[in-house]
Amino acid sequence: MTKTKKATEFRPNDFVVYPAHGVGRIISIDEQEIAGLRLEMFVISFEKDKMTLRVPIAKASAVGMRPLSSADIVERALGTLKGRARIKRAMWSRRAQEYEQKINSGDLISIAEVVRDLHRNDDQREQSYSERQLYEAALERLTREVAAVNGIEEGKAQKHVDEVLGGRVAA
Repeated sequence: MTKTKKATEFRPNDFVVYPAHGVGRIISIDEQEIAGLRLEMFVISFEKDKMTLRVPIAKASAVGMRPLSSADIVERALGTLKGRARIKRAMWSRRAQEYEQKINSGDLISIAEVVRDLHRNDDQREQSYSERQLYEAALERLTREVAAVNGIEEGKAQKHVDEVLGGRVAA
């Protein structure tokens, strides 16, 4: 399958995952003239971020845009959350960089690994500000995709992820 053929599988109203921003919905496919060239663009809305992104159809695969994960991959990601945290003994700046790369990879399993590794129970030490920022970014990406794949509200997906992480469900 060629890259452009794969990219044209996306239709308006489809949910897609854009690695740097998470789950969005294609609202239309427009044609625009840029520097004298006519380009077909996916117009993707990220409602939660109040952002609209235009991605040239020819570049969609190259930037890593993909359809939502299958239910099987979501289950594997949630299974990853149940595992033991694997925290390397490297400097925090190096680990933070690796976590950032995993979050922006768009790979749901990698995002789940970040959530698992940075998750803290109530009885554990406090997270630093940067740790909490990375954790919340990964958690948000994970819950948005779980919600979109399962066709449920983000709040319900958040509760489900919290239950898997160890019962931190807010009342």
